[in-house]
Amino acid sequence: MTDAGLDPIDDYVRINRANWNSRVPVHATGYDLDRFRTEPDFLSGVVRFDVPRLGDVRGLDAVHLQCHIGTDTLSLARLGARMTGLDFSAPALDVGRQLAAGCGTAIDYVCAEAYDAVEVLGGERFDLVYTGIGALCWLPDVRRWADVVAGLLRPGGRLFMREGHPMVWSLCDPRPDGLLVVEYPYFETRGTLFSDPKTYVEHDGDIASPDSVGFNHGLGQIITALQEAGMTFTSLEEHMSLPWNAAGDAMVEDELGEWSLREQPERLAATYTLQASKPS
Repeated sequence: MTDAGLDPIDDYVRINRANWNSRVPVHATGYDLDRFRTEPDFLSGVVRFDVPRLGDVRGLDAVHLQCHIGTDTLSLARLGARMTGLDFSAPALDVGRQLAAGCGTAIDYVCAEAYDAVEVLGGERFDLVYTGIGALCWLPDVRRWADVVAGLLRPGGRLFMREGHPMVWSLCDPRPDGLLVVEYPYFETRGTLFSDPKTYVEHDGDIASPDSVGFNHGLGQIITALQEAGMTFTSLEEHMSLPWNAAGDAMVEDELGEWSLREQPERLAATYTLQASKPS
């Protein structure tokens, strides 16, 4: 429940923080954290997908924005980067710190909103800004986010992101007939209020705070925002798969844990990998 007279879209930070805080106990048991503790070379599925495009990150000062419980952050550290993770959920970062400590890995975790990253971490501190699947959709203003990315990077540093495609975020929930139907905005708008008692890992019961506010951003809007922030756009690759099932029985899982359409997967741009650099 929002404060009387307060539009829930205006209250997106409080609503989304409560939602993500309530996901933490479920994700702490559903993210297969024991494999990280017992297998020193184990990487998250997201980072395993990224590796062929990510390049050598050994020795880089890197920050993972909206890092959640830190499985991707830890994976990047295992690839040799000196990692900082930033997220607005204190309970999520507690799990991330415990995981890193249990794996003997030094990671600096900072609790703050993504838009405050330059203020709390310092400007031009990093060689790499990394952001992963399902991050940008929680932020209302892609131009403000692009300014943060540029502000965090040293000259010559780069952004690496793989994200859910705005085409996917515009689709309605899975339908029993398997049809893909556009229900939500593709372009950046004021935001959409959702309520879902389940999260994306299997679990019993419902999460305590099911409401969330999501924001889509068109691919052109994202690229333009980065260019206007002074970044040089270097690559864009669109993918037919994503690391969760977005269309029910219409999707099938592959050996990498990625999901794509069962029939004619080329119909759907599911995710994309975008890279941009800050001029030296």
